[in-house]
Amino acid sequence: MTLPTRTKDNEHSHTSEITYFMSGGSAHISMPDSESIAANIPGGHVMTHESWTHTVANTGSKDIRAVIFERK
Repeated sequence: MTLPTRTKDNEHSHTSEITYFMSGGSAHISMPDSESIAANIPGGHVMTHESWTHTVANTGSKDIRAVIFERK
């Protein structure tokens, strides 16, 4: 996944996932049924998450690049 600087993706869902951030950055993550969060994600960070729906906006000055592994 590549999210260019100052762009926002569409609302989408993932099954249970593991994400490895090759290059991190500043992001704003919004979920439909809860509050949104601001995140500063470092390169090399690994995130695990159960099934969820969200929108991510890259609020930083560099592209965010990650590999997403979804558990089936």
